[in-house]
Amino acid sequence: MRESRATGEGGAGRRFSRRQVVAGAAAVGAGAVLTGPVGRAAADGGAGTGAGGAGAPGVFGPLTVRPSDRRYADLARGANRRWTGTPDAVRLVGSADQVLTAVQEAVDTGRKPAVRSGGHCYEDFVTSDDVRLVIDTSFLDGVGYDPARRAFFIEPGARLGDAYRALYKGWGVTVPGGTCPTVGAGGHIVGGGYGALSRLHGLVVDHLYGIEAVVVDANGTARKVFATREENDPLRELLWAHTGAGGGSLGVVTRYWMRSPGAGAGGAAGGADPAGLLPQPPSELLVSTVSWPWEGMTEAAFCTILRNYGRWCERNSAPGSPYASLFSQLKPAHRSAGSFSMTTQIDASVPGAAGLLDAFLAEVGRGAGVAYRVDDRRTIPWLHATTSWPGFTAPDTTMRFKAKSAYMRKGFPEDQLKAFYRHLTRGDFAGPMSLVMISAYGGRVNAVGAGDTAVPQRDSVMKLHYVTFWQDAADDARHLAWIREFYQDVYAASGGVPRPGDVTDGCFVNYADADLNEARWNGSGVPWNELYFKGNYRRLQAAKARWDPRDVFRHAQSVRLPGGS
Repeated sequence: MRESRATGEGGAGRRFSRRQVVAGAAAVGAGAVLTGPVGRAAADGGAGTGAGGAGAPGVFGPLTVRPSDRRYADLARGANRRWTGTPDAVRLVGSADQVLTAVQEAVDTGRKPAVRSGGHCYEDFVTSDDVRLVIDTSFLDGVGYDPARRAFFIEPGARLGDAYRALYKGWGVTVPGGTCPTVGAGGHIVGGGYGALSRLHGLVVDHLYGIEAVVVDANGTARKVFATREENDPLRELLWAHTGAGGGSLGVVTRYWMRSPGAGAGGAAGGADPAGLLPQPPSELLVSTVSWPWEGMTEAAFCTILRNYGRWCERNSAPGSPYASLFSQLKPAHRSAGSFSMTTQIDASVPGAAGLLDAFLAEVGRGAGVAYRVDDRRTIPWLHATTSWPGFTAPDTTMRFKAKSAYMRKGFPEDQLKAFYRHLTRGDFAGPMSLVMISAYGGRVNAVGAGDTAVPQRDSVMKLHYVTFWQDAADDARHLAWIREFYQDVYAASGGVPRPGDVTDGCFVNYADADLNEARWNGSGVPWNELYFKGNYRRLQAAKARWDPRDVFRHAQSVRLPGGS
């Protein structure tokens, strides 16, 4: 077993960090690598300046921030302002060894740990009152190529936008991850990871080759382990469990290695061209944003637009579809926003891309009787569109919010369409930033078996993200009531949640929704874990029993030990 309690970080190669510039990185090209990880400058507090002890030369941290520190208020909370933690300390780490030390300290002192990368957790999993030590991995943010393993590495603190820039500028490749550039890779990948290129290239975890993680055994000893998807790897099941179980269940991932299945197979170490080991995104995208005004929008017109969109997704979500490179989000917002929009992108190099886009737009609007307005249409380079174009990207708002999710195997039934209209036009509620993001899904996502990764939803055509944002705590009850009532009404026929069945197929673990644990909001008889993981949950529990038998890593929706609920 390849594991150690005190070994150094694995994998040599070129690394980019958002606090450093590797001179000539883009110009050096795919064949050049450094002989070891590029060290981080002792920045933002300096190496070894905290209570955690001195760090290795050139590596940030560890730095311990306690309640008396002026930085504590910032570090004790994430992006969702509904939740503020009260930990005894926040430990900022810059290496896997520092994570190992922090986890061992938590176990030895009986303090419950929680891990934060980008801070975008939807619920209070990192800020609940029982969390006493937050391990902040935001400085563990390297991205680079490891020639010894013929794979790219992404550390958990790397933000998605920074990872995309490093991979694309250095090697012309990417991973098909999310469209919010400030999300941390640590939680995004372990939850499955999907985005605007997923119809073309599948989920991020479909390209996950290996992980380094800190786990705790039955004796309370923290260890670093390395697991890959290789058939003969004795730790392969640990890798599988990290392909969709969600964060905070099994340990702390300190590094992900990415390589597409079959890429570079049989090549000698370092012999394969890195540019062929991960998907190459389109050079340019044709992007579009259109919107419909709520003024004059009847129920029939609104339902027609959503019905058309769902039917288009049903017909065009098979792997290999001519529309595989088209990704779209229809975003019906509450009437108080004045209008609602649809944002779309397609590979500009696809033959007839403009015509395909026009046909899609025409089909969604056909028969509604309300014309859409073109707000944006242009061809722009892929990296700019992915990290800067406002169609899909958004600023890190740090607002209060609540979200819910659903996978759809078919287009919307009539009762769901009517429920959408009812709650988006309610006069007793105003929420200009209250909406549902309906993403076109499927494509290569659906070419993978339900048990090949921990993500079991592999035949859906749409993915729904219900969310409401607000600023003031005084409005909490109003917004929570609206989204809960909306969601329960849409899925009234299946107990108030998208129970796996002919039309719906459960929920997305990265859009965490603690309401699923409560019978008053989930009357389906299907527990939260099956809504997320379906038949894969028992296998995840077996992994939990092996790799976290003391249940060190736990929260309201973490994988339970066998026998737990």
